[in-house]
Amino acid sequence: MTMQEKGNISIHTENIFPIIKKFLYSDHEIFLRELVSNAVDASQKLKRLSAIGEYGEELGELKVKVSFNKEEKTITIADAGIGMTADEVKKYINQIAFSGATEFVEKYKDKGDEKAIIGHFGLGFYSAFMVAERVDIITKSYKADAPAVKWSCDGSTEYELTEATREGRGTDIILHIAEDSVEFLESFRLKQILDKYCKFLPVEIEFEEAVINNPTPIWAKSPSELTDEDYLKFYEELYPMSEKPLFWIHLNVDYPFNLTGILYFPKVKNELQLQREKIQLYSRQVFITDEVKDVVPEFLMLLHGVIDSPDIPLNVSRSFLQADANVKKINNYITRKVAEKLGDLFKNDRAAYEEKFENIGLFVKYGMISDEKFYDKAKDFCLLQSIAGKYYTFSEYAEFAQENQKDKDENVVYLYASDIKGQDGYIQSATKRGYDVLKLDQVLDGHFINMLESKFVKTSIKRVDADTIEKLIDKGINLEAVLSDTEKEQLKTVFEEVINDKSRVVQIEAMPVDELPAIVTQNEFMRRMSDMSKLGGSAGMFGGFPSNYTIAINANHPAIGKILQTSDALTQKALAKQVYDLALLSQNLLTGADLTAFIQRTAQHLS
Repeated sequence: MTMQEKGNISIHTENIFPIIKKFLYSDHEIFLRELVSNAVDASQKLKRLSAIGEYGEELGELKVKVSFNKEEKTITIADAGIGMTADEVKKYINQIAFSGATEFVEKYKDKGDEKAIIGHFGLGFYSAFMVAERVDIITKSYKADAPAVKWSCDGSTEYELTEATREGRGTDIILHIAEDSVEFLESFRLKQILDKYCKFLPVEIEFEEAVINNPTPIWAKSPSELTDEDYLKFYEELYPMSEKPLFWIHLNVDYPFNLTGILYFPKVKNELQLQREKIQLYSRQVFITDEVKDVVPEFLMLLHGVIDSPDIPLNVSRSFLQADANVKKINNYITRKVAEKLGDLFKNDRAAYEEKFENIGLFVKYGMISDEKFYDKAKDFCLLQSIAGKYYTFSEYAEFAQENQKDKDENVVYLYASDIKGQDGYIQSATKRGYDVLKLDQVLDGHFINMLESKFVKTSIKRVDADTIEKLIDKGINLEAVLSDTEKEQLKTVFEEVINDKSRVVQIEAMPVDELPAIVTQNEFMRRMSDMSKLGGSAGMFGGFPSNYTIAINANHPAIGKILQTSDALTQKALAKQVYDLALLSQNLLTGADLTAFIQRTAQHLS
C-alpha cells in the first residue's frame, strides 16, 4: 500500500522559539550554514554508530553536496548520513525543534564520547523558509528495510508525507527559492557563504564538483602532531598576504568547558587598531561570528586566529555572550594562557623575547592597563627600554634608577622620551648628568605611565622635556645665576614683549653654562593629558585645553648675557627673538610664517 499522509505541523509553546528565531536572523544567508551543519551532524552520527558497532554496512563516501539549479530555482543539500524513517520525520521535523540528539545520546551514552554525536535534527532546519517558498525532504534511514520518504511543506503549518525513491541512505533537502531570494541562485553567492561558514566543517563539503573545505584544521589536532610550518601554513590560509606572525598559542581544554583554538601574535605597528574581525569564533568547526569581544579579553582583540567551543551555540546573540558563565570562563582562560605563554618565552629565551617586545609590547601594556589579573602576571615579563636599547624588567630598572635618580625627597624619578629625535637636546642634557632615559613612545604609553605610577612606591615618571633637568630630578642643589635680580627682571620683560603670548610663561633660571640659552617645557600633567586625549576616552575632555608652555631662559648662558649687554632696544629684541625661535624649533613648535621668517633672518646673518 502506498503511503500518503497529510497533517499539521505540531507547534508547542515549549518549542516555538526556533520559529521566532526564523525572524530574528540578521542575515538570511545563515540558512545555508544551518542546513549544511545538519547534514554534517547526520554524517557524523553515522560514523559514530559505525565505530561502536551499531551500523555494519560500508560507510562509503560521507560528503555533503551542495548544488543549485537556476532554471528550476532550487538549492539542494544532500548527505549520505544517518537519514530518517517516516516516524522520525514526523517526530523531528513536524514537531518543530524537537531535538533528536537528546534521545540519540541517551541511547548510546554508555558507549562513550557522547559529546561527539550531539546534533539537532530539527534545530535550524526551518531557517530554510527564510529563502524558500517550499521545502522538500527526501530521506532514507540507515536502518535496514526502511523505505525512503518525502516530506514537503510550503511554509505553513500543513505538510505532506509520502513514500519516495532514494538510491542510498541519507537526506536531500531541496529548497524551492522564493522570488525575493533569487540572489542565492548564483554560484559566487553560494560559494561566498560556504567559504564563510563551512570552511572548516569536519565532513567534506562539495560544491560544483570540488571540495571547498578543510575538514581537519590544525586546531582540531594535537600540538604534538604539528610543526612550525603547519602553524605558519594555516595562518597563511586564514590571512593570505599577511606578514608572518611572531608566535602562537595552541589552546586545548576540556574542563570545566570545551575549547580548542590557535591564537597568533601578529606584528603590531605603533597604532591601536582593533581589527575585530581577525579572530574567528567556531562551534564544532562551524563558523559563528568574528565579533568576539566578550569571548576574548579586549586587550587581546589585536590577536589573530580561531577559537572553537561546542559550549557556545551556533545561533549566539550578544546578550548571550555577555551573560553566559562558560563565556566568562573562556575569557579568563585565554587571558591566563596568553600570560603563561609570554612568561615562558621570557624565561626560556630572553634575548629572543626582547627582539619581539617592540611588536608585542602593545599587547602587554594594554592588558596590564585593562586587566588587574593580567598585570599581576605581566609585571614579571613586561619590559622597559632605555633609549640606548637596553631592556629592563620593572624590578631591574627600579634597582638601576635607585643609584642615581633619587631626588632630595628620596623619590626615584624615571625620565622618558616619547620622540627621541625631537627631544634630543633634552635627552643630551639628561645623559650629560649621568641620567638614564626610557623610550616610551607607543600610543598607549600615556595611560601606561599613569598605571605604573599608581603601582610603584615613591616613584615618579617624567618626560625629559617637561622641565629643566635640574627641576626634573631636584637634588636640592641651587645653582647661582650670574645675573642680578634687576637684570633678571629686565631680561624677562624683553622676552615677554618678544613672545607676546599669555599662554607662554617666561622664567629666568640658573642653569649650567653648557645648557641651551632657552628651553621650552610643558608641565608633565598637561603633556600627559594632551597625549592621552589623542586616544579619546576618559582623557578626551582635555583635548580642547590650550597648550601652556614655560620658556626657561638660561641666565648663565653667554648668549643671554650678550642680550643684556646690547644697548640698542631693537637689536636686543632681535637677539631675544632668535633665541626664542631656536627654543621653539627644538620642539617642532616653530611653523608657518614664523618658521619662514626665522630662516630668512638666519640666511641674512650668513650673507
